[in-house]
Amino acid sequence: MKFARLGEPGSEIPVVLDGDRHLDLRPLTSDVDGRFLADDPVGRTSAAIAEGRLPVLEGADALRVGAPIARPSAVVCIGMNYAAHAAESGSAPPSMPVMFLKTPNTVVGPYDPVTIPRGSEKTDWEVELGIVIGRRAAYLDSAADAAAHIAGFVAANDVSERTFQLEVSGGQWSKGKCAPGFNPTGPWLVTPDEVDPQALRLRSRVNGEPRQDSSTADMIFPVDHIVWHLSQFLTLEPGDLVLTGTPEGVALSGRFPYLAPGDVVDIEIEGLGAQRQEFTAWEAAR
Repeated sequence: MKFARLGEPGSEIPVVLDGDRHLDLRPLTSDVDGRFLADDPVGRTSAAIAEGRLPVLEGADALRVGAPIARPSAVVCIGMNYAAHAAESGSAPPSMPVMFLKTPNTVVGPYDPVTIPRGSEKTDWEVELGIVIGRRAAYLDSAADAAAHIAGFVAANDVSERTFQLEVSGGQWSKGKCAPGFNPTGPWLVTPDEVDPQALRLRSRVNGEPRQDSSTADMIFPVDHIVWHLSQFLTLEPGDLVLTGTPEGVALSGRFPYLAPGDVVDIEIEGLGAQRQEFTAWEAAR
């Protein structure tokens, strides 16, 4: 099942895709948020479709595509989770998951423009598989328990400013991860029954030129391990977003230029859809 949110920022309408139709979810929920995702979203939605309770959203194709989840309470990220990316970053593969945070206001729609931060010379792209939490996860006993806590998966671009992340960071990464709009997400939230999260092709392009091309099979720490591991240190709430790391092929490698105003980034994850962002120059508010 694929969930999405359509409309202007702050006024998105929750929908479920049914073939080529967008069915309005508002008879069931006001949003694709933690409350909805924690309460059997697939079963309730399937029943509502079968009963004819979800009307077609007219004009859906003309609406902006928002992030497929409402603003989460947390965005938790895993760094250097592909060995080749760790190597291009100048690091050895980690022996345990490396965690950092992005702020929730980084989560935007998959086609929204992204502003390059003021003073930035090293804004970078990172295609990533995102995990959306569907059930509170705290102190899970094993990785085998993780699947019951996952509502679905999304494509995400973990946009990063490398000077902020690595050179003026004070030893942490989040300064380079938290500019507004630095986490385009979607277009869909895809439920676990539709994809194998450890067998998905990830790709990115800049101005049409290939950059990243890999598979989630190459993750150092797989999805279930990540959710279990994080649950030993924090509580993941329904609707939270966990990013799982990026493969090689980013500008940090030194093989490609960093992003400049006017550049267009495309990312795609098999089964989860494609997204595109134009990167724009920062301008002072008037």
